[in-house]
Amino acid sequence: MLTTSEDVFYEPLDEGVFRATEHTVGPWSDKAQHLGPVAALLVRAVERCAPDERRAVRRVSVDVLGPVPVDEVTVRAEVARPGRSVELVTAEIAASGRVAATARAWRMLRSDTTDVAHDDARRLTAPEHCPPMPLPEGWSGGYANALEWRSAASEPAEPGRARVWARQRMPLVAGEEPSPLQRLFAVADCASGVSSSLPFERWAFANTDLTVHLSREPGGEWMGLDARMTLGPDGAGTTRTVLHDAAGPVGQGAQALLPTRL
Repeated sequence: MLTTSEDVFYEPLDEGVFRATEHTVGPWSDKAQHLGPVAALLVRAVERCAPDERRAVRRVSVDVLGPVPVDEVTVRAEVARPGRSVELVTAEIAASGRVAATARAWRMLRSDTTDVAHDDARRLTAPEHCPPMPLPEGWSGGYANALEWRSAASEPAEPGRARVWARQRMPLVAGEEPSPLQRLFAVADCASGVSSSLPFERWAFANTDLTVHLSREPGGEWMGLDARMTLGPDGAGTTRTVLHDAAGPVGQGAQALLPTRL
């Protein structure tokens, strides 16, 4: 993993204060961050908020309130609803005094359910057996190049459907090894981009949110997306995704899309 100060998504400046690097830049503006690093940084705050090994994050919803600038940002988290078996942690990221994105995470008690565990979601071809995936035409921004991509498609491409693997080429925060959960959220928001049936040069399709439900805790560096985009006739769209690590499915993601003609 690269460890120089330039090869990271965020440089820490103070407790809860970070400087976003060019690697966070998203596809719609060179002044706004991609939601992937933003979501991962919010999850990092959740993980560090009153940590308890007895509990694990089972659902995270991220809402985008406005563009997150490629600049200095402040992140904070708190336990909003404590509980014996279930608790709610909230987090927010702000820039120049404005909250730009929020997260709500449910943490639940761990228990042994090995004897009843099952998931019938189709597995992706293992990343080591998948070829490199060239970036699609129209993909731009430092974030797209900050990940290593592989194609997990085993059939001819179909509009609005994609199966891919991705992993970070660099740390989320300088001097730290990202947790598997941070790695998952750094990739999960890409589902709408990789599965898009709309040409980037003619359409924008920013998502207002990202919700992830986890059926188990992720592990490793590679995170997989089995994503499907659906577009309606009156200006709405959604993306539904089965999320994977190298061992198999770990949960499901959903995004609400606003398709807009450029």
